[in-house]
Amino acid sequence: MDYTKIIVDEPLPQVRRITLNRPEKRNPLSNELRTQMFHALEDSDTNPDVRVTIIRGAGSCFSAGYDLASNVSKDQPFYTPAGLGNWPRHVVEGFFHMWDMAKPIIAQVHGYCLAGGTELATACDLVYVADDAKIGYPVVRSISPPDNQFYPWIVGLRRAMELMLTGDHMSGLEAVESGFANRAFPEAELEENVLRIAERVAKTPSDLQQINKRAVHRQMDAMGIRAGIRAGTEMQQLATYTATTQAHLAELREGLTAALSKRDSEFGDYRTSGKKS
Repeated sequence: MDYTKIIVDEPLPQVRRITLNRPEKRNPLSNELRTQMFHALEDSDTNPDVRVTIIRGAGSCFSAGYDLASNVSKDQPFYTPAGLGNWPRHVVEGFFHMWDMAKPIIAQVHGYCLAGGTELATACDLVYVADDAKIGYPVVRSISPPDNQFYPWIVGLRRAMELMLTGDHMSGLEAVESGFANRAFPEAELEENVLRIAERVAKTPSDLQQINKRAVHRQMDAMGIRAGIRAGTEMQQLATYTATTQAHLAELREGLTAALSKRDSEFGDYRTSGKKS
């Protein structure tokens, strides 16, 4: 496959790196980009010379979310049955596809990590962030809860409720404190530290690492994570029928930037940061 939306390199022996490469748009997760990313992940998972994969974003951020300017129901990277809830069901399948891969995946997060970007990061096994990263799900203000209901599982009841009811973001330091991320570093030191950790992860052979991954995930399975997150896809679909969401979707069709600015203007953050005291 020709990679036009991502860059794949190998910065260290047995370490592969995927860079989301649409920096001019803050690395939106279009189906085209996701198709290439999943292809690269699967290739890493079956390549005996690769033991760990890093995902990062080019330019100013990790990813500001899904590509709202595209039709997400078209050209999905893998088949998900059509009908109500197709998109959240599709996203959740991708999340667990990454979880079930044999080899560890590391998210290297800087700048904005929003909406679909947060879903991508949580699908990774390890998450390392810049201390001033902005991690959140502002979509709850206008459309719906996340396609993937990860918050309660990752950050717990109280923090999840606060994030869901405000759409506010966490800094990288707050993401570590809440359990969303493993560790935070100054952005200038993030790449160096991620490579150092990846090198350590790669020291353990893949036939053991896949069991190590699975051992942790089986405990989450026993607590009901798969059933809970899959049940959340119906809640996400239901939310799209609210009057608020229907009005916002109409605004999005008129103009993406204006609609998102209107959404956040009362909060004075994200693209409207500094415009409200």
